[in-house]
Amino acid sequence: MSHVGVPRGTVRKRRSLALLTAGVLTIPALAGCSSDSEETSRGVPQDIAPAARDRVADGSTVNWAVDAMPTTLNAFQADADSATTKITGALLPTLFPMDAAGQPKLNPDYLESAKIIEREPKQVVLYKLNQQAVWSDGREIGAPDFVAQWRALSGKDSAFWTARNAGYERIEKIERGADDLQVRVTFAKPYADWRSLFSPLYPKEITGSPDTFNDGARTALKNTAGPFQLKSVSKAKGTVTLTRNPRWWGDKAKLDTLVFRAVAPKDRTKALADGTVHITDVDATTADRIALALRDGSNGQPLTHGPGADLTPAAALRSWALAHGSDEEQAEIAQAAREKNRKAIVAYGAEQKALREYAVRKSLEPAYTQLALNGESGPLADDRVRRAVARALDRQELAETVLKPLGLPAKPLGSHLALAGQPGYKDGSGALGDQNTKEAQALLADAGWTQGGAAEKPKDTKAGSEAEKKADKDEADKKKGTESTEKTEADEKKTDKDAKDEEKAEKEEKKADKTDKDEDKADRAAVGSDDSAASRAEGLYIVGQDDKPGAGPVQAPDTSTATHVLAPSRAAAAQSLALLRQASAVSEDGTTAEAASKATTQDKATAQDKQPGGAAGAYAPLGTAAPAPASVKGPLGKDGKTLTLRFVLPSGTGSQSLRGVGERIAAMLEKIGIGTEITKVPDESYFKDHIASGDYDLALYSWPATAYPATDGRPIYAKPEPATDGSLLVEQNYTRVGTDHIDQLFDRAVAELDEKASRELMKQADARIWAAAGSIPLFQRPQLVAVDKKLANVGAFGFAAPRYQDIGFTDRQAAGSPADRKK
Repeated sequence: MSHVGVPRGTVRKRRSLALLTAGVLTIPALAGCSSDSEETSRGVPQDIAPAARDRVADGSTVNWAVDAMPTTLNAFQADADSATTKITGALLPTLFPMDAAGQPKLNPDYLESAKIIEREPKQVVLYKLNQQAVWSDGREIGAPDFVAQWRALSGKDSAFWTARNAGYERIEKIERGADDLQVRVTFAKPYADWRSLFSPLYPKEITGSPDTFNDGARTALKNTAGPFQLKSVSKAKGTVTLTRNPRWWGDKAKLDTLVFRAVAPKDRTKALADGTVHITDVDATTADRIALALRDGSNGQPLTHGPGADLTPAAALRSWALAHGSDEEQAEIAQAAREKNRKAIVAYGAEQKALREYAVRKSLEPAYTQLALNGESGPLADDRVRRAVARALDRQELAETVLKPLGLPAKPLGSHLALAGQPGYKDGSGALGDQNTKEAQALLADAGWTQGGAAEKPKDTKAGSEAEKKADKDEADKKKGTESTEKTEADEKKTDKDAKDEEKAEKEEKKADKTDKDEDKADRAAVGSDDSAASRAEGLYIVGQDDKPGAGPVQAPDTSTATHVLAPSRAAAAQSLALLRQASAVSEDGTTAEAASKATTQDKATAQDKQPGGAAGAYAPLGTAAPAPASVKGPLGKDGKTLTLRFVLPSGTGSQSLRGVGERIAAMLEKIGIGTEITKVPDESYFKDHIASGDYDLALYSWPATAYPATDGRPIYAKPEPATDGSLLVEQNYTRVGTDHIDQLFDRAVAELDEKASRELMKQADARIWAAAGSIPLFQRPQLVAVDKKLANVGAFGFAAPRYQDIGFTDRQAAGSPADRKK
C-alpha cells in the first residue's frame, strides 16, 4: 500500500495505456483542445506592502504565527507541513522558487544558470552554481550534495523514509562538471519538470545516511544555506527561532531575528492585541475586527459593536433596577453580571485599540476548493450521475458567496491543473458543460433514476428466475385443497408477524430519526460555542428532513481554520497531509439558492404547492412534511431505493463555513431530486477515516497550486489499480475516478521537453478530468493575513515564495512590538 496522502515511496509501476474506446464517454468539445491557444488570464496580485530595501530598517525581531510546531524539518518526510515549508524556506536553497505568476524562476543566489544541454541520446541538465554559495560551515555547495539527495530520494533504498521521489527515480547519474561549481545530471528517461528537483536542497551531512535523514533532521539543522540560520527549537515555548546567517553571500537579512510561533487560530486575535505576533493568517471575523478598529480609531466615535453593543435601553434600565432593587439576592446577581459585562467591554475596547496597529493583506491563496465525487461504488459509480451532480451546481454562486464579500474577484476556477494567472491556464469546464437543471435531470433519467423509482420493487436479474417462478406456481396449483388451506394459514401467520415486525421497525426508525434531529438541533445551538460543545456536533443530517440547507445566518469566510488541503506529490512535504485551514465560506446574510428560488417563483405558486409540506423554498416547523424542490416533486429512486448521497463534512468549531458551503451544494442537488445525508465527523478523522479510505460519496477538500502539473497532478488523477489483496491502489486519487487516456496524457506531458507542447497535453488531460466528473473545482481560496502596519515586503504572497531577507520595518522607530510602542 502507498503512504496515506502521499505517493508510494517506490517507483510507480508502469501500466499499459490504451486510448478511449467507443464505449467510453466521448466529449465533442475535446476535439480542438490541442490546437487552442493558451487562454490569457490574470491572477490576483499579491498584497505585501512592497518597499525598496533602502527604505527598510536594519534590526529588530518579527514573530510569525504558524498553526503548530513543525513535527519535522525534513521537507521530504510524510509529516512535513506548512510550518516546515515556511521555516526551511528561510534556511535552505530553493533553486527555482515560484514567482508572482506561479511560474518557477531561477534563483540567482544559488545558480548562475541551469539548462538542458543535451536531449539525445539522453537528457542532460547542467547546473552552474553561484561561486559564493556555501553552507553555514563554510563548505561549498556542490555535486556531493546533489548526489546524496538523489540517492536518498530515488526510491532504491528503502532505509530512507521518504514521502515522495517523483523525478528523482528518472535520474541515471550525477557527475561533477568542468569544475566543482558545475553539476551534470543525466536522466534515464526525459523529465519535463526537472526544475522541481533539489528544492529544498539539503547538505550531504543530512541526506547522506538513513539515520540523519530519518531522525537527525527532524528537530535540528546544523548546516544550512539561507539568509537565516537555525538558532533554537523550543517545544515548551512553541517557538522556532532563526537568526541572521553570518556567511550569507546575498542581500543581508534586514531582521536580526525571525521567530515562528505556534498560535492556535482561536487565539490569534488576542495574540495580535497583545503584540506577541506581527504576522498571522486570520479568518474573516478577525479581519472585520481590524477593519472596525481602524474605522473607530479614525472617527473617534464610541464603539457600536462588541460586548453590550446590542443592549437596548429597556434592558439596560431593567438591569440597573435589578442591581439597585430591594431583593438582595437578585441585586447581587445583577451587579455581578453588570461588572462582568463592564470588564468585557473594557477588555474589548483595549483589544480594538491595539488592533489599529495592523492591516489586513488580501489575495488569493495558491490553492483551490473542490467537490470530490467518489466513483468507486454506489450511484456515483455511474458517470451520468456524477455529471448530473456537477451540472446541478451553480459554481458562480458559490464563488461569489465566498469571494465577493472580501472584495476579491469572484470567478469559478476552470482548471484542475493550473490556477488563473499561471502559464498554461485554460478553462476546460466546457468539456463537462455549464450549470443546467434540465440536462442534469435528463442525465439522471437516462441512468434510471425516476420519480416512481423509489416505490418500485428491485428487478430480479438472475438467469432463469422467471422460469423458476412459473414452475413453482404450476407445482403449487397441483397441490390439494388441504395443502392450500395449510399454506394460506401459514401465510396469514407470517403476514401478522411481518406486520408486527414492520410496526416495531417503524417505531425504532421514528425514535432514531428523533434522536438525529435532537442531535442536529444541539449541533446548531453549539455553533460559536466552546470546543467541548463543538465536539458534540457530530452525526447525521438528512437534507429535507429538518432545517433546509443554508437556512438561517451562516458564518463569514474563515481562512484560518478547517483548511482541508491535501498536498500533491511534490508539495507533500510542503503542506499538511491531514487537516489544515479551509478557506471556503458563505455570506453572512444566510441567503440560499433555494431561498432565492422561492423569491423568483413566488408568483407562480400553484395549489399543489400549498399542499402539506409547503411551497418550494419555505421553511416549515419541525415535523412538517419536507417541501418539494422547485424542479422535482420528491426524491428520485430506482429499484426501490431513493437517490441519496453521503456528504461528509468536518464538525469542528472552525468548520462552520465549510459546512455552510456543503449545505448550499445540498440545496442545489435537492432541486434535481438528489438527496444528501450530511454526516459530520471530527476534524482529526475527516481525511484519514473518510477521504483517504473512500468512506464518502461527496466531500469538500483542497489542492494546492503547483508549477509542475505533469508531475504533481499525476497521482491525483491516475486511474486506480487493483492490488493483490483486491483493494485499490489509489495513490492520491481519492475520488477513485480515472481513465487510461488521462494517464497517457500525463505520461506524455512529463516526458515532453518542449514546454508549450507539454502544456497543451495538460490542457487535454484537464478537459478529460472535467469530463470524468470525479472532481469539480469550485473556487480559489481567499488569503487574509494580518500584518503590523509598519512591516514591509510581507503579507498575502499569493503564488510567490517570500524573500525573507527583505522583510522588515519601514523605519527604526517602528522596530519592536506593538506592545512596546504603546508604552
